[in-house]
Amino acid sequence: MIFAFLIQCAVSFVSVVAFAVLFHAPRQEWAWCGLTGMAGWAAYWLLVQMEQGVVTASLVAAVVLALLSRILAVVRRCPMTVFIMGGIFPLVPGAGIYYTVYYFIMGEEGQCLAKGVETLKIAAAIAIGIVLVLALPGALFRPLGCRSRKTR
Repeated sequence: MIFAFLIQCAVSFVSVVAFAVLFHAPRQEWAWCGLTGMAGWAAYWLLVQMEQGVVTASLVAAVVLALLSRILAVVRRCPMTVFIMGGIFPLVPGAGIYYTVYYFIMGEEGQCLAKGVETLKIAAAIAIGIVLVLALPGALFRPLGCRSRKTR
């Protein structure tokens, strides 16, 4: 299980860095973007392995991702969007959307409805997780970005 976890983390890191490059994130932020996305995916993967369900895992992973993105935005003095856009990539339920449409086209209404509802729940959980972190007051994060007067 440890080996599988390390592989999952490595692949998520590389994929998020690739999206950071694709989205023209500043070069000096690529590694931070990768670490942010990897942390979100690691939280998701661990919760799924503990059989918590994909919706709960998506919610917690989105909170981890958004919280880390918000902290890095203050510490690195860079917009939060730089870190969260690529980091959200591994969590997006692309396979769920694919299978919803596949079952629709194949005329399997029951499976289409079930997969569509699950996909909407995952998307809503991701959105709620991000909104929960964005609702936190900025004053909580400001001390992280303060530098001493000597460095100014």
